[in-house]
Amino acid sequence: MNNVPQTPIDLLALDLPRGEPWGYALAQGLLKAPWAWRALRPTPGVLDLIRMDLEALHAKLLRLRRDFPLGDLGERPPHPAEEGALAALLARDPQALVRVLQAHGPYPFALYRAFRFGGEVQPIPSPRLPREGELLGYEAQREALEENARRFLQGRPALHTLLYGARGTGKSTAAKGLLRLEGARMVEVETGALAHLERLLQTLALLPHRFFLFLDDLSLDPQDEAFHHLKALLEGSLEGPPENVLLLATSNRRHLVRHLGENPLPGEGPQAWDALQDTLALSERFGLVLTFPPFDKGLYLRAVAHHLGRPLTPEEEGAALRFALEKGYSGRVARQCASLLA
Repeated sequence: MNNVPQTPIDLLALDLPRGEPWGYALAQGLLKAPWAWRALRPTPGVLDLIRMDLEALHAKLLRLRRDFPLGDLGERPPHPAEEGALAALLARDPQALVRVLQAHGPYPFALYRAFRFGGEVQPIPSPRLPREGELLGYEAQREALEENARRFLQGRPALHTLLYGARGTGKSTAAKGLLRLEGARMVEVETGALAHLERLLQTLALLPHRFFLFLDDLSLDPQDEAFHHLKALLEGSLEGPPENVLLLATSNRRHLVRHLGENPLPGEGPQAWDALQDTLALSERFGLVLTFPPFDKGLYLRAVAHHLGRPLTPEEEGAALRFALEKGYSGRVARQCASLLA
């Protein structure tokens, strides 16, 4: 295993928990091992590899503890996957380590709940989540979104979801807030990585967790390969998304496309109508569509007061309306205005 630290300086680059650092550093190495994914469905040969590595790492751990005795380097509590991997290392028990990987997955999925995918999966150790109650004026949409999400997390039938509406109305806020739900994990997919979605889904399908696949501010060209790839993944392919993945998309465009084109004229050939229907089909493959209409003046002023945590004075109300003259009424503008007034 080439990811094992050799000197105390090597430990400084690791996200270690509280406790004896060498043990947890080697435990993390086991979660990153080349055979970690194969251990999810182990064969006798994989178990032999794990056993050999555990023996070698156990001897190395004893040497490192003797040569470089160290106190805490981390500040967070250990994750159950780290505790389980360390216990398996100390017992030199390959079956125990397999159980840890099957329960928590390999690194980085064993330790984190939020990820970004731009072709490769990168963990987000401290995701920036919206505050409780931050979304104002869209309580019905939020309740429908969370009810569908809870069904998914409980293993019940749930619908891929599109959050559609005006800019700044809180679509992304509502989606990111689902990470507060127990057991939720989220992978935010960059638009440029849509062509690699199938590889990501194959990886997620092997894991014991349930994932929201978050496609933020989605707007596609019907001529792009990513458009047809996403449409096929939603419903049209034999495989489709795995059972433990639910798609969440936000968009300012109801049909998710930049150029919808004109309706074919009466009498035009079926090819023209087929092209239009093909373009409209992507949004229709989201079973749950939640609409976020624009703010009006009253909701905007309520939102400013909500973010301030108190009623607005007449002077502040006038300042808030002047602030919105150029930007318009939206939840985002209300937050910006409240920050200025505060």
